[in-house]
Amino acid sequence: MQKIQSLKIITLKLFLVNFCALFLSACGVTSFFSDDSRNAQVYYPSNDFKSSPSASGTKGTMKPYTINGKTYYPTVVSVGETADGIASWYGPGFHGKKTSNGEIYNQNGLSAAHKTLPMNTILKVTNLNNNRQVTVRVNDRGPFVANRIIDLSKGAASQIDMLQTGTAPVRLEVVGFGSSNSDHNIIHSNVNYGNSGEIFNNGQSYEGGIFMVQIGAFKNPEGAKSIAAKYKTYRTYSSTIRTSSSDGLTRVFLSGFRSEEEARDFAASGAFAGAFVVRD
Repeated sequence: MQKIQSLKIITLKLFLVNFCALFLSACGVTSFFSDDSRNAQVYYPSNDFKSSPSASGTKGTMKPYTINGKTYYPTVVSVGETADGIASWYGPGFHGKKTSNGEIYNQNGLSAAHKTLPMNTILKVTNLNNNRQVTVRVNDRGPFVANRIIDLSKGAASQIDMLQTGTAPVRLEVVGFGSSNSDHNIIHSNVNYGNSGEIFNNGQSYEGGIFMVQIGAFKNPEGAKSIAAKYKTYRTYSSTIRTSSSDGLTRVFLSGFRSEEEARDFAASGAFAGAFVVRD
């Protein structure tokens, strides 16, 4: 009798071991780690932009964070990288509230929330249902809903005609990066710079393969011509002017950068407040 009971206990233990091994294997136990005394699953994107714990930062919005038991690692991306997935949009319930980088959310603006892209990454978003496009700047985190890779502002969603459907399949392409001024305030609005010639805002990116740095955006074409003439030759770079058909703004760029890295370093040097990298 005792032998039979012992045999039953051994059989039960073997069953439990095998069951647990099967269960853990199915859940991908290797993607779990201890964080703040809790188990959190690391976010591994599929068609989203690649995210690497080793490339994550230690300060501000580049620090890893955990939402609903899942940990996200903000990481650097390069101009030209793309990702596909489902987009959603958010609006009235968040309008006027702070975004993840401290800005006040404007539902009518052209912004977006992404889980891991650096703040102020500028994206070209294409609605794959109708090929309509919009350019947005990342200033928030999300969406924390399965199978969605970006949350667009209401204004951006309207431009690609996805307000009624709520979601849409999209392609995201990195086309540039924003920057901040000496007070660490993010510069992003389009304004008329007047007659002073001072450049304080970067406008939106000009899409296009050769890397350039945008140094100004003007409602008045004469202002753009003045700045372009002033910086016709600047160090080893030269100025060029482009006018956008979508918003009518005339933008001034510096060209002649030998790589994306060189353009990024120049944009971050502070030579022009609000400068950022685009592709020609």
